Amino acid sequence: MALSDDLGGMPTSLPANLIGDWNRVILGILSHAASTGPDLNHLLTQAPDFALGQAVRGMSCLLLGRSEMVTVARQAHAAALAGAPATPRETAFVHALGDWLDGLPTKAAARLQTSLNLHPQDALTMKMIQAIHFVMGRPCEMRASVEGVLEAWDDHPARGYLLGCYAFTLEETGEYARAERTGREGVALSPDDAWGLHAVAHVFDMTGRARAGLDWLSGREASWAHCNNFRFHVWWHRALMHLDLGEYDIALALYDADIRAEKTDDYRDISNAASLLSRLELEGVDVGDRWEELAELAETRATDGCLAFADLHYMLALCGGERDQAAAGFIARMQNARGNAATNEAQGIIANPGLQIAKGLHAFASGEYSSAWLHLNAGRADLQSIGGSHAQRDIFERITIEAALRGGYLQAAENLLRDRTRRRNDTLDGYATARMSLIESARAQAV
Repeated sequence: MALSDDLGGMPTSLPANLIGDWNRVILGILSHAASTGPDLNHLLTQAPDFALGQAVRGMSCLLLGRSEMVTVARQAHAAALAGAPATPRETAFVHALGDWLDGLPTKAAARLQTSLNLHPQDALTMKMIQAIHFVMGRPCEMRASVEGVLEAWDDHPARGYLLGCYAFTLEETGEYARAERTGREGVALSPDDAWGLHAVAHVFDMTGRARAGLDWLSGREASWAHCNNFRFHVWWHRALMHLDLGEYDIALALYDADIRAEKTDDYRDISNAASLLSRLELEGVDVGDRWEELAELAETRATDGCLAFADLHYMLALCGGERDQAAAGFIARMQNARGNAATNEAQGIIANPGLQIAKGLHAFASGEYSSAWLHLNAGRADLQSIGGSHAQRDIFERITIEAALRGGYLQAAENLLRDRTRRRNDTLDGYATARMSLIESARAQAV
């Protein structure tokens, strides 16, 4: 009888004594546990020819968006190929990693989706598909993938994590009430599912219910305490809620104590920090010298060129830290991405809309608001493609609106605000309310 794991019943080539270790890795991936990386490395020291484990290591490296990790991913791919995959599932993962290394992450996701269609209870494949589509800005594909396997997960031991994924896709595709219900159900089943917990936080953000969002997160800190750097992101959500309520001092305190508790150069951590500082500055808050360490790290990472989402947050940090020369060099590097756009999906997104948005951010920081508005508005139509969530991309939406306001394009600013409000359940949050008031005052003074 073929051996199988416990989180999907998938056949595995691992010896029986290592299946428990592998299950721990899968569960760690589902729950974003800090122990996942060490657990996987430990497993691979015992079974270096385990092709699936090597493929997962390679994909995890690519998700980090760091140029040096591409080399590690290629090494993992070579090890996976040498491991002679023993099951079709392993083969799918190994070739999907190859697709991604070839610059085709959506092909990698499609290959994994074919495997998931054949084995709909495969928890690992389900979660990896979600991760790839997330960084590629494809929420509809995320949702379709989960909906295709829902019925097969009624009695699944990891059902709570699936519901957490589903809740996030529902939120990102605009079904807020259903997303909230689904996310709450998922967290009840899997209390350590920080992804599902944060999916509900996204709903509160998108429906302008910051106080209710704080009530949701308060007392549930244990749900994300076990996480890798994803825990910083949940604290970021909490800070955004305080920001919307005008509680700027609390947001800054969370920045210092939790969001930047570790001064890492992980692009996801920098994105949390840079976007929060940018939001605070748009509200007129003095953030002190907090930009300096972010700008230093961003300048070091400026040559990565792996993901547009990372690049644009590095640009925020460079602008915030007034690294004008570095920002100009950064834009030049992004312009060079156009040469690889035809064969590499990520480079194509960096070239467009990434380059337009980066130029707009630089112009905005330089006080050239008309130029900033033109560039940011040009990149806005394809902003979804940079990946991330509505809440994460909202900083670019806010700066676009701010550029229109400061450049004197009042009607354009109002149109953007109304479109943003429409996508947010027709609810004005604190930011939109304040900007609408500014527009009314400007028009009154012009009469």
